[in-house]
Amino acid sequence: MAVVGAILAAFYLVAVAAAMVTFGQGVLPVAIVGSVLLVGVQYKVGKWIALRSVGAEDLSEQRYPQVHRMVEEHSREMGIEKPDLKIARMGVPNAFAVGRKGAGVVVVSEELLGLLDRDELEGVLAHELAHIANRDVVTMQLGQGIASIVAIVAQYAVLLTGDSDLADFFLAIVVGNIVQFFVMLFVLAISRYREYVADADAKRAIGSGDPLARALEKIHEGNQRTRESARSSRRGRGRGRGDGGVDQQVSALCISSPDRGLLQRIVSTHPPMEKRIQRLRS
Repeated sequence: MAVVGAILAAFYLVAVAAAMVTFGQGVLPVAIVGSVLLVGVQYKVGKWIALRSVGAEDLSEQRYPQVHRMVEEHSREMGIEKPDLKIARMGVPNAFAVGRKGAGVVVVSEELLGLLDRDELEGVLAHELAHIANRDVVTMQLGQGIASIVAIVAQYAVLLTGDSDLADFFLAIVVGNIVQFFVMLFVLAISRYREYVADADAKRAIGSGDPLARALEKIHEGNQRTRESARSSRRGRGRGRGDGGVDQQVSALCISSPDRGLLQRIVSTHPPMEKRIQRLRS
């Protein structure tokens, strides 16, 4: 986590230094306050959007007492407060966590609860709790905020050092997007690394990596079947929303995301599924 923090801090300090060179030292308080507000708004809005986009509802403790007991037990072992538990119909077997220690939420899909055995579900829940315990969701929101800040500074630097004409306006947009893309490559690499860490923490929490490995295999197969079904349906209708039932933004939070071509793996929030399974069983 120290290395992750150092990388994000380096990007932020470069952006602040560039802003001070472009606008003068008087911009420092504005830059700090603006950064805090931007990241704070992204965190609050991102959490709300994630829960709303899947239609998450409270997971009944009367109907799912075993799930609540497992989460309470592992939360206590990881030194965090028990997060709120919610259920959603995502169209695919999956789960994700949002929030931070003391204000976390774990969402599981109805499809996941119907697919996994008890020990497999325990592995998935431990993985999501590890994300909350390790502050991974907050770290990713911070990374995305810093990427946005760097892009904004780059755009204004182009505008204020050019002729302020229409060409500079479009150049600023292009430069901002390029800079943000390269910063996000580092943020996404951090996300993939944190998935390995959460897998390892879950393995340690439940005493074995095999249950989570089996769960990942089932989730991966379930997602593939859903995508194939969606493609067949689109061919029949001539249109469609996508390959699965989860919004792209929420997919970044889920325990599983699609494994596709090389470029998509580079910009993926998750490492390849086969590597995760291999590490869990090693």
